[in-house]
Amino acid sequence: MPSTRNVFASLIVFLFATIALPDDRGQAKSPNVVFFLVDDLGFMDVGVNNPDTFYETPNIDRLAERSTNFTNGYAANPVCSPTRYSILTGRYPTRVDATNFFSGKRPGRFLPAELIDHMPLSEVTMAEAFKQHGYRTMFAGKWHLGPSEEFWPTKQGFDLNFGGFSRGGPYGGKRYFSPYGNPRLTNGPDGEHLPIRLANETADFIADNPSDPFFAYLAFYSVHTPLLAPKPLIEKYEQKAKELGLDTQEAFADEEQVWPNAKQPRRVRTLQAHATYAAMVESMDRAVGIVIDRLEALDLMDDTIICLTSDNGGLSTSEGSPTSNLPLRGGKGWVYEGGIREAFMIHAPMIQDAPDSCDVPVVSTDFYPTLLELAGLPLLPDQHLDGFSLVPLLKGKTELDRDAIYWHYPHYSNQGGFPGGAIRIGDWKLVERYEDGAVHLYNLADDIGERDDLADQHAERVAKMRAMLHSWYQDVDAKFLRPKENGPMPWHP
Repeated sequence: MPSTRNVFASLIVFLFATIALPDDRGQAKSPNVVFFLVDDLGFMDVGVNNPDTFYETPNIDRLAERSTNFTNGYAANPVCSPTRYSILTGRYPTRVDATNFFSGKRPGRFLPAELIDHMPLSEVTMAEAFKQHGYRTMFAGKWHLGPSEEFWPTKQGFDLNFGGFSRGGPYGGKRYFSPYGNPRLTNGPDGEHLPIRLANETADFIADNPSDPFFAYLAFYSVHTPLLAPKPLIEKYEQKAKELGLDTQEAFADEEQVWPNAKQPRRVRTLQAHATYAAMVESMDRAVGIVIDRLEALDLMDDTIICLTSDNGGLSTSEGSPTSNLPLRGGKGWVYEGGIREAFMIHAPMIQDAPDSCDVPVVSTDFYPTLLELAGLPLLPDQHLDGFSLVPLLKGKTELDRDAIYWHYPHYSNQGGFPGGAIRIGDWKLVERYEDGAVHLYNLADDIGERDDLADQHAERVAKMRAMLHSWYQDVDAKFLRPKENGPMPWHP
């Protein structure tokens, strides 16, 4: 239970923040919150992180100009459902065995760790925290946090739900076009485009709540497979690739192959030139622009906190391998940087002179306490147990009181990634493989591509980081690979 002193301090923070944001009638009004979560968007896919990107993201870049861009921002997991859990709860997904996309049970040399298939209803989600303090809440897009209706958005703190249910992608109907075949989204005109529809629902929700504070959570299905986009946009990028000479360049290289009995190396995309994927990125970016335009039209930008991130890295090693994350290694499904480093930005208008960028490592669990503090709401440390408020960084501090960031992925990813864990401390990152316990050490300041393994040269550092990682495994009750029937035992810490 929080102490009386902590409760009193939280109340003072709340009163100060609400006094600082009067509405047109001079009455106290809490800031609004808009959260953009893009599915499978790579760190190098957006212009603010990669000026040479093949894709065009003017609206995300426009948001970045008014935000603090965290250049070492991470997802808590290299695939979707666990990271979505981490954002809404502020907790590492390993704490509840939500360590893979829900239903992901692919075996490899060994059986994967145990996996739940839903976000427990006992969690006090970020949406519930806002709703308890008078916010109107809405969800639009991909949920993928439970197999049946009792686990869907309206049971987890959202007043409205446009399109969130069990599926991890738009797999019904015409998929990214109406009719959608989605039980939580009415069909629009034939051929209506899904990201635009979700943005319009979000913008309309904002317009319908001009006086009460709102929390709008737009979790795009884009840019997840299937690879589909409006034909004119695809043609635009086909022409762009030809004009740049990209259509004749080699686009793939070899990556390590960890699937048993594979007959060839894993292939990884090394060139951004996929026209359909580029069209999907631009469509998503246009949707972000629709919401921002509505906020500006209603004169709400200075009263609205805005966050944007992705749930995992870009898809580079399977399922069409549509994007390249270089110089980052790997992609979705890998604990290398390409699978976990994300676009990560926060627009906090109540903070004067927030830095344009910040290179302190941060992670998706941090959004929950950050948003509560920015909104002047009481923090819930027993809930967002693993999140750190980033408000000090938004105010110009250059460090957090955090020992490390941890990852735990005891699964064989659909994208070819190996079961493994990782820990980052400062510039150093240690990767541990769960099949045999092998470890690798990288200095990300010098080797962002994780090619120069320094483990043999820094035995003392490896031992210290590994001990911390193993202690964390115990703290979160981490589960590991299991043997197949009559098969050998996998490594176990």
